[in-house]
Amino acid sequence: MSIKDKLEEKEYKVLRDIAAKSREAKRKREEEPSDLRTEFQRDRDRILHSKSFRRLKHKTQVFLSPFDDHFRTRLTHTLEVSQIARTMARALELNEDLVEAISLGHDLGHTPFGHCGEGVLNELVSTGFHHNMQSVRVVEVLEDMNLCTETIDGILTHTWGFKPKTAEAQIVQYADKIAYINHDIEDSIRAGIITEDDLPDECKKYFSTEPSKRLSKMIYSVVDSSMDKDIVTMDEECWEYTKILREWMFQNIYTNSPAKLEEGKARHVVKTLYEYYTDYLKDYTKDEKKIERLVTDYISGMTDQYAIEKYKEKFIPKPINTQTKDENFLKILYSIEG
Repeated sequence: MSIKDKLEEKEYKVLRDIAAKSREAKRKREEEPSDLRTEFQRDRDRILHSKSFRRLKHKTQVFLSPFDDHFRTRLTHTLEVSQIARTMARALELNEDLVEAISLGHDLGHTPFGHCGEGVLNELVSTGFHHNMQSVRVVEVLEDMNLCTETIDGILTHTWGFKPKTAEAQIVQYADKIAYINHDIEDSIRAGIITEDDLPDECKKYFSTEPSKRLSKMIYSVVDSSMDKDIVTMDEECWEYTKILREWMFQNIYTNSPAKLEEGKARHVVKTLYEYYTDYLKDYTKDEKKIERLVTDYISGMTDQYAIEKYKEKFIPKPINTQTKDENFLKILYSIEG
């Protein structure tokens, strides 16, 4: 038996019946199997080595292009989601490799400037724009990773309102919310926008005022509530307090806070670039749907830094590039020689 065969056999012995099994995974295009890795492990590796994954390090989570290296970016958010999801998957005897692949791929289609950029594209694109759907387009079309259908489903359904087909994808739905609620609180405190004392009193009483205890309680609630069930869920009491905390964050951080002061400028950058490239492509094709698709793919793939540099390149005037003369330098040289 190959190492892959042994790993697949182990899944049937160790994982629960509801867990996704690598041997049963399907791809749109059949491929020669690996002797070393399961199919979900191969998905994880393809995502990890993709260009879109590397770009996440320069995409906003909440705070736009922070100079402080300790603020989260879209990449560090993704890694925290993966860690939380893997912890829950291992405890629940579900497929940790699938959970990791979904987690690492769930935000590949996110725009520059976080949800601000996503909102601008959603207004400009005729069919709307949603980062989870763009993430699927990234792995299926733009980078053509030929991922397993289970991985693609988890990437699509990590956003609420979508119904995952696997327990592993359900885990990532919770892990995403748990991660961003907790790390966005921490970053907001670091930025001096709020303090731990500002959080809702009922949430502080329920979760405690220690960040690690709040995070652990949310994770444990999912594990404990899902241990003997065919679905992954969080107990109702914990979920209610989590929703209260999430709503408080939307009111005090995500929509109207010092963290959002620069969003007007960011919106202008995205909108202006979108309009510029749309007009630019009209000289090459009259197919409006094709133009919209190309521009949407290009803009959504940009990092914060790249979008800003492109805006400068197209709209900020540059001084004329002239060569300076070196007479004074040569005079010094000649005086030394003399």
